Amino acid sequence: MKRVLVLAEGQTEERFIKDVLNEYFLPRGVTLIPKVATTKRVKQGPDFKGGITDYQKVKNDLRRLLGDTGVSCVTTFIDYYGLPGDFPGMPTRPSGSPQVRARHVEVEWERLISHPKFHAYLMIHEFEALLFARPEEICRAFHSPGILAELEGIRASFQTPEDINDDPQTAPSKRIIQVLPGYQKTVHGPMLTKRTGLDILRSECHHFSDWLGWLEGL
Repeated sequence: MKRVLVLAEGQTEERFIKDVLNEYFLPRGVTLIPKVATTKRVKQGPDFKGGITDYQKVKNDLRRLLGDTGVSCVTTFIDYYGLPGDFPGMPTRPSGSPQVRARHVEVEWERLISHPKFHAYLMIHEFEALLFARPEEICRAFHSPGILAELEGIRASFQTPEDINDDPQTAPSKRIIQVLPGYQKTVHGPMLTKRTGLDILRSECHHFSDWLGWLEGL
């Protein structure tokens, strides 16, 4: 069994890795172990976890994870949306699609870390993009068929769910909350992706699918 440490942005990503991804990868000989990013370290008591506030904290987390000689590799599951400007590659992002821009940051990040076991992955633009792979599942889960047209209209406005933008008012999670104020990220997000299924998520979200393909290659 190959062990892979995944530096995750928060509890939603942690739950998704445990409940959805490992159901797929464990039978294939790979176990993904999520490690939630540290936001603040304290002298006494548990550290504060969840959220990405600056690159140095992430770099420190990665240094600790890469120090584990018993793992096959270390990867990340962090939102591209709201990524701090001090991340490698952020100031030099080229013009082009979100996929091109995010991949540029990933490449520069890997170059700076310069460790053979490190593979960077950024979710474009955030976890909730995955939910737009099948909007009808959101409606079924909330017993709200009346919102389907609005959700499908959002999805139809973009080439892929990963293209749904990174504006603070119109990022994927903000769009869902506007339609469904009762949406709770850590509770509903992983559940909805499980209902949708990885095959559909991969067919709609190609950057995400490429990451899973890399994991399969292990």
